[in-house]
Amino acid sequence: MRIHVINPNSTTSMTDQIARAAGAAKADGTEIDAVTAKGTPASIEGYSDEAMSVPSMLSAIREAEARGASAHVIACFDDPGLAAAREVAAGPVIGICQAAVQVAVTIAARFSVITTLPRSVPVIEDLVAHYGASGRCRRVRAVDLPVLSLEADAATARMKLLAEARAALRDDGVDAIVLGCAGMAELCEWLSREIGVPVIDGVTAAVKLAEAMAGGGFRTSKAGAYAYPRDKSADLAAAPALAH
Repeated sequence: MRIHVINPNSTTSMTDQIARAAGAAKADGTEIDAVTAKGTPASIEGYSDEAMSVPSMLSAIREAEARGASAHVIACFDDPGLAAAREVAAGPVIGICQAAVQVAVTIAARFSVITTLPRSVPVIEDLVAHYGASGRCRRVRAVDLPVLSLEADAATARMKLLAEARAALRDDGVDAIVLGCAGMAELCEWLSREIGVPVIDGVTAAVKLAEAMAGGGFRTSKAGAYAYPRDKSADLAAAPALAH
C-alpha cells in the first residue's frame, strides 16, 4: 500500500524528518510518499497559519489520490483542514493529533501533551476535547520554543522537552507523554528512555493507524458530511435565469 504523508508547512527539512519517522514506523510492503506543501507558512503556529496551509494541502491530497494513495496522513499536530481533507479523499485521512490521542487513551490512563509555543496550548486543548479525551488529558504543556527552533537549536529543544516531561510526570500524575509537534518525531525514543514511560509520536501513530485502516479496506464515507465537494458549474449556469 502507499501512504501519502503531507507536511502542511513549506519547510523541507521538517518533511525529511517526518519521512524518516514514517519510514521507521511503516510495515514491509508499505510505501511512504512524503510531500511538502507549496506556498504555505514555514511553520504552523496558530489559526492563520493553519488556514493558509489548507488549499495547498488539499491539492496535494487530490494529486496523491490520482497516484493511487491508499491513505493520507496530515503531519501537523493542529490537524489543519482535517474535515476538508476527508471531503476530497477516498481513502482514510489521519491527523497526527487524533492518532496520538487515540493511542494515548489506549495504552495509558492519563497523559499530558508537550508542544512548542504557549499559543498552541488552547488549540490542542480544543482538539483533545473534540476527540473526547479531555478527561484523560491532564495538561497541555509548552516548551516555549518556535517550531523551527526544534531543529535549529536541537540541544536547547532536548533540554526543555526533558524538563517539561519530568514536570508532567511529577506534577500531572500521568503515565504517558504525547509529543505535540511533528518536528519532535525523532525525539520520541530518546525521551521515552530518559523518563521511563511511553512517549507517543503522532507521525508514528498516524502511519500505523493509516496502514490498519487501509489494510482493513476502510474508505471515507461519501454519504454525508464527507461527500465530495459539489461541482458548482451547473449552479452558476442557472444563476442568471433564476435572477429573472
